[in-house]
Amino acid sequence: MTESTRPYDVDPLYQQAIAGFAGLLAQAEQAGEPEPTAMTLATCDGDGRVSARIVLLKAVDAAGFRFFTNYESAKAQQLAAHPQAALCFHWKRLREQVQVRVEGRVQRLPEADSDAYFASRPRGSQIGAWASRQSQTLPDRAAFEARYAEAEARYSGAEVPRPPHWGGYVLAPDRIEFWFGAEYRLHDRDLYERSGDGQWSRRNLYP
Repeated sequence: MTESTRPYDVDPLYQQAIAGFAGLLAQAEQAGEPEPTAMTLATCDGDGRVSARIVLLKAVDAAGFRFFTNYESAKAQQLAAHPQAALCFHWKRLREQVQVRVEGRVQRLPEADSDAYFASRPRGSQIGAWASRQSQTLPDRAAFEARYAEAEARYSGAEVPRPPHWGGYVLAPDRIEFWFGAEYRLHDRDLYERSGDGQWSRRNLYP
């Protein structure tokens, strides 16, 4: 991110939580999880209606958890109305199953970050970002295929630029919970939480 580093970015407990998450993600990848970066993203609109869907984590660092989407999608409209969200990772192949739950404030990434990630995507996915009117009504599949063909022809022989309606977000956590499954549902729950004054704390929760 281009904004100045937040105070909690350097908090030892926060760094511990981020490092713990990164370690578990690496273990999930090594364990052969089919989609280790898959996460449930829960958002809420201005009326309090909650929605959830699976998206892919693209990076995590001291600034938070990054993902990308269409800025005109339903999730983006909800984030504009209520810029708070929750994430949940579930790795079935780790131990007796592991979950990580993350909550915090969401904001758009700088355009340069979105440009850089978009340039790394497969060309077909780049074309698809131009063709899709995400979350809007699709009259039939042929209409989508026609839009894809038109975008493909438009950028034939040239690099595909990032659409202005597509880009990234970062969720800056204020809660990170590690849930470790155990027999008889005697799970371990380890919560890192940021207080209003910016200080992080750590405590265990009953399962």
